[in-house]
Amino acid sequence: MNRTTRRKALSSAFVGFCALSVLIALVPLALVLSFVVSQGIRAINVDFFTQMPKPVGEPGGGMANAIVGTLMLAGLGSLMAVPIGVLSGIYASEYAGTRIASLIRFAADTLNGVPSIVIGVLVYGIAVLPFKQFSALAGGIALGIMMIPIIARTTEELLLLVPGTMREGALALGATRARAVFTVVLPAALPGIITGIVLALARISGETAPLLFTAFNNRFFTTSLRQPISSLTVQVYTYASSPYADWQRQAWAGALVLVTIVLLCSILARVATRRLESMHAR
Repeated sequence: MNRTTRRKALSSAFVGFCALSVLIALVPLALVLSFVVSQGIRAINVDFFTQMPKPVGEPGGGMANAIVGTLMLAGLGSLMAVPIGVLSGIYASEYAGTRIASLIRFAADTLNGVPSIVIGVLVYGIAVLPFKQFSALAGGIALGIMMIPIIARTTEELLLLVPGTMREGALALGATRARAVFTVVLPAALPGIITGIVLALARISGETAPLLFTAFNNRFFTTSLRQPISSLTVQVYTYASSPYADWQRQAWAGALVLVTIVLLCSILARVATRRLESMHAR
């Protein structure tokens, strides 16, 4: 075997190893999706999306309150996290060599590694105990805190990838630094930033521990920010740990809805990213 043949064989072996690694990485995802779909599809019906939970021992009902509550909590978290995270990322990228930028990176990396239950206990101490009640607002704060580091670090890394010539061109035309960032640099990195926001939403969509300490749960339908509110994750946890077969069946349906929400968010993000990229290409 000559040197060229040996190099081709080594290259083919390496490519094959990479392909095998991808397949192995996809196996757990495929197993989880197939199992959740096979178990949850049996309990999915119109009543699940339109009706409230039934009393204990009474079959039927749905999780309409939990679905609305999950959307509200995710929206509250996004309203808090997106502006703070994006602005923090902009500052860290524009003033990369300063102490404040280093502090932002350190804080984001540290916060990203903090267990979610710790964040739940923190918000419980600052947003639940002083008011002596659980609330949707406290749940949104907890989820927002979890989103901030992901958005901030994603924004910073993507802004650093934007060619410096774009910023220099805007400055040469007389734009201020702020205007150059918000009208030239930020739009160029917007597709990736949107993807980062969606990843942050996917992260909080499956969180249960922080909501147990903040939003708690509510068997009734409510949209009040000052009252406890139901969520799919807590509802699934409650139903799955119960001894009732009908509740366990609905827990699988709730898990399927959660997976579907994350999947739809990912698809919408990809569509938005492609459209924004095509607009920039024009």
